[in-house]
Amino acid sequence: MARSTGRALTTVGFTAIATGGVAMLTLHAGTDLSPLHNLISEYAFEAEGWLLEASLTLLGLGAVLFGLVAFRRGTDTPVALLVSLWGLCMFLVGLFPTDAPGLPLSFSGGVHRYAALVAFLAMPVAGLLIAYRYRDAPMAKGVRRLSVAALACLLLVVVPYIFRMVGIEVSNDDIPAGLTQRLVVITEVGVLALTGLWLRAGGTGVRPVECAVRDAA
Repeated sequence: MARSTGRALTTVGFTAIATGGVAMLTLHAGTDLSPLHNLISEYAFEAEGWLLEASLTLLGLGAVLFGLVAFRRGTDTPVALLVSLWGLCMFLVGLFPTDAPGLPLSFSGGVHRYAALVAFLAMPVAGLLIAYRYRDAPMAKGVRRLSVAALACLLLVVVPYIFRMVGIEVSNDDIPAGLTQRLVVITEVGVLALTGLWLRAGGTGVRPVECAVRDAA
């Protein structure tokens, strides 16, 4: 891929991510839901709920564009696939809304839940791959820390679901479920942004670990 094309695609990707972030902040500012206890998906039932779908679609678009740049570069296919998978899952999360509180899990709610779970796993794994392969890059430490933080927060998100599966009822009103979910999203968007910066720089002056080991042999 020509470097100018890659920079153009990452610019569009960053624009989409920034716009999606503004839409998400606007949605939060315009409702009375609690960021501490209410999940992000519950905003779909508010009057401004269309902003949720718009935000997720824009974030997904940015990720898919970053994945395309990485894929066409040809050296980081696993990263490209994982970042693109995150973006595609964001599309699904926005397209298939969750169920209203108190209702049983529907097809739409199931797609929403498991697409979100796949996305939440894909991005930190992509970040850890980047941080390992390009460990000498300036952004490697930041990507690694954000990826580890995302996985730790994801564990806190999943624990209440495990309790419910074994018959222990846990209400989101009793735990900071909204906060932990938002921390996952924030850290993963941070990983996505640093990935975009890495792609925009073209990896200049940074060699993958495999190349460095081979050259030293």
